[in-house]
Amino acid sequence: MSATRRQVLARTGALGAGIAFTGALSELFAGTAAAQPPGRTGYGPLVPDPDGLLDLPRGFRYRVLSREGDEMRSGEGPVPSNHDGMAAFAARSRDRHGGRDGGVHLVRNHENRASGKVPVPTVEGLTYDPEGKGGCTALTLDSRNHVQGERVAIAGTAVNCAGGPTPWDTWLTCEETEDKAGTNGYTKDHGFIFEVDPADPHRTGAVPLTAMGRFQHEAVAVDPRRGVVYETEDAFERPFGLFYRFLPEKPLGGTGSLRAGGRLQAMRVPGVPDLSSIQDTGACFDGVEWVDVPDPLAAGTPIRHQDFGRGGITHAQKLEGCYWGGRSVYFVSSFARSAEGSAGDHYGQIWRYDPERRRLTLVIVFGPDTDVRLPGESPDNICLAPSGGLMVCEDGNGAQHVYGVTRRGEVYAMARGAQNIGTPDEPEWGEFAGVTFSPDGATMYVNCYTPGTTFAVTGPWRG
Repeated sequence: MSATRRQVLARTGALGAGIAFTGALSELFAGTAAAQPPGRTGYGPLVPDPDGLLDLPRGFRYRVLSREGDEMRSGEGPVPSNHDGMAAFAARSRDRHGGRDGGVHLVRNHENRASGKVPVPTVEGLTYDPEGKGGCTALTLDSRNHVQGERVAIAGTAVNCAGGPTPWDTWLTCEETEDKAGTNGYTKDHGFIFEVDPADPHRTGAVPLTAMGRFQHEAVAVDPRRGVVYETEDAFERPFGLFYRFLPEKPLGGTGSLRAGGRLQAMRVPGVPDLSSIQDTGACFDGVEWVDVPDPLAAGTPIRHQDFGRGGITHAQKLEGCYWGGRSVYFVSSFARSAEGSAGDHYGQIWRYDPERRRLTLVIVFGPDTDVRLPGESPDNICLAPSGGLMVCEDGNGAQHVYGVTRRGEVYAMARGAQNIGTPDEPEWGEFAGVTFSPDGATMYVNCYTPGTTFAVTGPWRG
């Protein structure tokens, strides 16, 4: 059964609401750390930040690592705008960019379109299309989260929304667009995935991984045993996006593995043309099928419009966050609206796909929209937390939060944006994006999309 956000909050202190997320929530955290001890939900109420940037629970503190418009330490230009997906990697002493043992490399997307406010500066050897305004920047931090370096990691791409880390410590950055050369001034086709080495960006360059498809990419997750890459598509209009898997010719083994090509397939759930029609948590579907994509480059027709033969294909609105946990891949549908063409309405779903069983399970349904100040309004970027639960970036209306979800299904506010980008009478707050943790679990890194700000959050983390 689905649960309202008020029911979710009630679970923190009312046994009677314990039926929320019946039977499915434990599947979210296979392979993660132990559950929090009874009675320890969250870290207490959020304390207003006197500096007006980020509200956190008492005992936590933040450091601003980077803000749009400031000069990068590399001298390549200003920090670009529209901070989005991000990942953290251990810095090694062999790095030539200031990293050392205990340090961290952060690689960060910039979701700039053709009219990006502060574009990613073009850099020789790292630029795909000189007219693309998006890309990635990389920060090198020491063990105390002091910035040692900040530089362009890839440029000339477009609408770099999310992506995902690989088991070999690179970042896959995704273009959320289908614009071709000649559109919006671009000189090359866009809609690809690019691989970025945060320690040495010139090693990976600016080469599109064309076999992984050209569509409105959102996020990816890599099966660390098989090397299969799962991909979400955030299409903005009907027919909505698909959930994909990429079977590489060389499953694992470094940056060359994905460049060697492979086969792109889309998920078909027999009898379910639209995932939004499923509303009950715990609903399972066995016998999931994978169908070869007829034209991964979408030379004439966008992939979601292509003919997948008898049985069609399964669509879903707003497919966004994606991550690997235990032996399964999880992906997020941020919302679905029947008024926009979906089969049903919801305010966020999290799905789990088990490759060995070929089983798809709906593990969480958020909503309904009873109060946008409460959790569950359009979950977006998502990551596993050291405490054994999830951290979820909210991308909805009203106040914007990073929410934690414990292994028992209890929701708590971890952070709230305090930068008012509206007016005193009609306040607005930029969404959060790119939540991730340092390899040692001691720091949570998160972006405010606008004004582009990257935070490092430390404090009494449990787990």
